[in-house]
Amino acid sequence: MLLRFRTNDGMVRISCEKQDTFKNVFDDLISKNEAQKNNIDIDETIISQNNTAFKACEILEYTIEKLGFQHGDIVNVNYKLKEQIIETVKVPVTADNGSLNLSNSIKNLNLSSMSKLKELPVDIKLSAEDGLIVRQRNPLLCRHGDKGMCEHCASIPCYDVTFQQERNFKHLSFHAYLKKLQDSQFNNNSASMPKLLEQPDFKIKQSSVCPHDPWPNGICSKCQPSAITLQQQEFRMVDHVEFLDSETINSFVDAWRQTGTQRFGILFGSYEEYSSVADDKDMTQVPPLGIKCQVQQIYEPWQSDELDGLKFKFEETCDDLKYIVQKFQVVENLYPVGFIFTDLTDSGKGDGSVLCKRHQDSYFLTNLEVIQAAKWQNLFPNVCKDSEENFFGSKFVTCCISGNLENQIDISCYQVSVKGEALVKADFIMGSTNPSMLYLKETDDTRYVPEIFFTKTNEYNLTVKENAKPAFPVEYLLVTLTHGFTTKDDLQEKRFITNDTTFPIENREFMGYKQDHYELKRYLGDLIYGEDLLELRKKLSNFHLLKYISSLDLLSDHEWKLLLKSACLNIEKDDDFTGNLLMLLQSPGWQTLVIILQDSI
Repeated sequence: MLLRFRTNDGMVRISCEKQDTFKNVFDDLISKNEAQKNNIDIDETIISQNNTAFKACEILEYTIEKLGFQHGDIVNVNYKLKEQIIETVKVPVTADNGSLNLSNSIKNLNLSSMSKLKELPVDIKLSAEDGLIVRQRNPLLCRHGDKGMCEHCASIPCYDVTFQQERNFKHLSFHAYLKKLQDSQFNNNSASMPKLLEQPDFKIKQSSVCPHDPWPNGICSKCQPSAITLQQQEFRMVDHVEFLDSETINSFVDAWRQTGTQRFGILFGSYEEYSSVADDKDMTQVPPLGIKCQVQQIYEPWQSDELDGLKFKFEETCDDLKYIVQKFQVVENLYPVGFIFTDLTDSGKGDGSVLCKRHQDSYFLTNLEVIQAAKWQNLFPNVCKDSEENFFGSKFVTCCISGNLENQIDISCYQVSVKGEALVKADFIMGSTNPSMLYLKETDDTRYVPEIFFTKTNEYNLTVKENAKPAFPVEYLLVTLTHGFTTKDDLQEKRFITNDTTFPIENREFMGYKQDHYELKRYLGDLIYGEDLLELRKKLSNFHLLKYISSLDLLSDHEWKLLLKSACLNIEKDDDFTGNLLMLLQSPGWQTLVIILQDSI
């Protein structure tokens, strides 16, 4: 029989027999939570169903049959922790900020904290919409008046196949996919109404009811992962990547122009609704219930750049991101949303053209880049109320700047599929000498690799399955996104006024640019005394400058908030930046900074 336990970590399913004691089932349950299994206080854990509740320690010796549990029952489990032993990033973000789920998962994904997180505002908004596509009366087919309706003009669901094919949409938007699952569940008259989604997990699910030793000494059908079939993902978590300022990309590419070496950066921004109304676009170009990744800035962590690649320290980069999120939490809609890198080679013609290395006959992302993208996505899970685990997939995007078919510098945007994330998390795949192929690892003492297949269309135009061993094409794990630059000229969506590169960007010492007191004094000049507040605000409204000032650790928390409210746009709708800036100029921290700059040579 199968019991479903609604726990602090989300819904957990446990297979058991009627004669099993509750102790065996409970041991199996807490073993699912690897992070906290040794830290759960069983004496304070409450087990409840309907209006009946017990402490777990009181019913451990009872059998499942005696407790009255039936196949498919949902049992509530509220456990307490003895002490907090897993480090998480604790950021006091407002509930409507929506960045808590991202900042909380930078260092370690703690599933017990995931169950307490809220969805992003864009997800909450889109899930409340009906997703119907309104059609106008067709003068050729409709035989009724203006107020009538027939099958030719009735509204259709957002996942309608004909609608998708006519507009050449290769993927459903995530919320259109959810609507499709919801309607399918409703049409099947499902009484239990289970969660629509389940995060794939390809690891061995060892449980106490398995009558054998742990892997590699034993395995059975209960804990053995099922065979995996790979195919093009039907949906995508994000549909479009929008850069708010072309100068942001231009200054990022300048690192390659000046040195010839590749560069890597983290995208900061937010996830917003992608609609024809909000983006001033034709409805035929925008998928229904779409989401866009809106990029405000690019942060460049420490890295060692080379002509054909780069190296960076993953843990240090994660620590940097945690620090930035904590420091800029006052600024709404500013959190890590993706990463970007260059793969550029000059054509040698002297006209600014570059070589086209990525196309359908070679590759779009290499196998190592796909694995790296999946690792980033696993660090930034997407909170989703329709998932058993309270999270599903990731909205984190990957952008590559390389040469297109016209030998011009262009941007390509991708995501790794949900199954691709799970394959990387289970450590099933690795790179190979062929950049367009992913190599499957062998079963060993640490992992059991099940049968893996991928679907393809053969020469007879039939869909067939092929064994993925020893290698399979990377495109089975890729989802392609569109990209563009904002068409709006106002500053309504921007958080920073300027991308003035006269103040150096961080970690560009190898190019001869260094952030120090001298550069800060040269950049601000006499504006530090507050003679021209408008010009001072414009100078201060620079992401890289603010990041450097925060690293000096001269301003108190209150003074730092005054600086952000003075410099950044749209923090508070009716915010008086002049008043905040005047208070900042009179603060002890700013006066200390002025004295240091005065003494700088």
